[in-house]
Amino acid sequence: MLYKKDNSALGLAPPRAGQAGQMIGRRQTLKLILGGAAGGLAARPCILPAFALPAPSDPGGAPRDFALGEPSPFGAGTAIAEAKDLSRKLFKPISSELPPPFRGLTYEQYASIREQPGTAIWTAEKTGFTIEPLHRGFIFASPVELNLVADGQARRIIYDPALYDFGSLTVPDKIGDMGFSGFRILAQASGGPALLAIFQGATFFRAVAAGQTPGAIARALSINTADTRAEEIPFFRKIWIERPSLAAAALVIYALIDSESITGACRFTLRPGEATIIDTECTLFARAAVDNLGLSAISAAHFSCPLGQRRSDDLRPCISETGGLQMLTGKGEWLWRPVSNRDTLQLSAFADENPRGFGFLQRDRFFDHYQDDDQHFESRPSLWIEPIGDWAQGALQLIEIPSDSEANDNIIAYWKPKQPLAAGSEVSYAYRQFWCWSPPEQPPLAVAMQSRSGKGSAPKRRRFLVEFTGETLGEPETLAAMKPNLNVAPGAILSLRSFARPDNKSCRVLFEIDPGGESYTEMRLVLEAAGKPLSETWLYRWTV
Repeated sequence: MLYKKDNSALGLAPPRAGQAGQMIGRRQTLKLILGGAAGGLAARPCILPAFALPAPSDPGGAPRDFALGEPSPFGAGTAIAEAKDLSRKLFKPISSELPPPFRGLTYEQYASIREQPGTAIWTAEKTGFTIEPLHRGFIFASPVELNLVADGQARRIIYDPALYDFGSLTVPDKIGDMGFSGFRILAQASGGPALLAIFQGATFFRAVAAGQTPGAIARALSINTADTRAEEIPFFRKIWIERPSLAAAALVIYALIDSESITGACRFTLRPGEATIIDTECTLFARAAVDNLGLSAISAAHFSCPLGQRRSDDLRPCISETGGLQMLTGKGEWLWRPVSNRDTLQLSAFADENPRGFGFLQRDRFFDHYQDDDQHFESRPSLWIEPIGDWAQGALQLIEIPSDSEANDNIIAYWKPKQPLAAGSEVSYAYRQFWCWSPPEQPPLAVAMQSRSGKGSAPKRRRFLVEFTGETLGEPETLAAMKPNLNVAPGAILSLRSFARPDNKSCRVLFEIDPGGESYTEMRLVLEAAGKPLSETWLYRWTV
């Protein structure tokens, strides 16, 4: 069972007694996954381009307001109470039907829909944040109810077409209240509004630190991801956004989750700074038993790189918004697993108990290594996650899905509890996200900054190069005692050499393997001296 040792600091009641909680069908389109999420459709994880969002509205012009509905009482436990009540009822999907002007929009048509100048919520108030409700259309067909909370009262935000500029689209005057697809959060800054986060589609959200472009995507919950059964996509039915104060420098968001098997309530506390921090607390109620529950799921796009590169006919040397998966185990071991765009679906599981942290990191920050003036992969955020409390036994799942497009979020990771979630049970968990340039906690060891592979001395052989960097690698006495410890299974190590560069505080390890008649090889590499690690543990699976 998942539980938190101290829930009072996070604002959640302790969980009650209960249990916590390969092949995937062909990739569905975004319209199917997100637009049809309410109907339980989808057999593939999310595929969400970083650019598939309307541009922020112009902050100039006369302020105008979204209309608000009648007030209703709202407190810290309202979302949990609604989720619990909803779990006792049969699942009813929300219709994703769109009025004619917004059906079948192209990306360009959708991106041209903007809020009228001055209409962002709290534009004229000193709250530290502004909110932009996002229009429905394109792949974002499913509606979510948005509410503002102030003084213990919640009021629904009412859709008004007059508050949007539709570009070349012809929209009837009386189109009705069609709701929203999500919302965008911007920081009020002296240089103008700055993007902080986006909540849009299913239970997906993403954030950035200052100067970054959107990249990795988080989701509040995943069910049956990488399963022989069709993936079940939970979605946000309602969202409540508390009016912040300038002094608090934080934005609190509540969300009601629904799906065929699970209902739930989330509380997100967003704090901008050197990193954008999002504290997430979630309470789940199981309508049915769930044995493949994914907590704190994240996804990112990885198309090509020098390690296992599938697409070489591109002027860009690397097309990726994440370099790999970092993990700090419950026993304190730092693991680094580079990711790759595979020819076949790959599922890896890293068993652990009470993990201390994990996430997708973008370590390579050099423009020359990407050569992309539009996407700027070097400025995509790293997303580091720190579980709060005891997450018990389970495994960090890594899924690598073959992709023919750089727009696909084909790399997925999540924590899978060992204990299934029983029907009728309740469970709570919490974690902190750092959307950052570098995680707040770094390995006190040398780290793998570069991983490359290429053909070996025979057709079935493969060469690898791993470069570690770190302060200890600049000490001559340490380098004199250092040796690379490499394990390969199945297969054999044909050669293993290391090249230390104390002036550069780095060490390059070059090795060649022969998998024999096997179609894969698991590799584990760590630099050691006197039996103690000098580097994090580099892991990789090579496949034919």
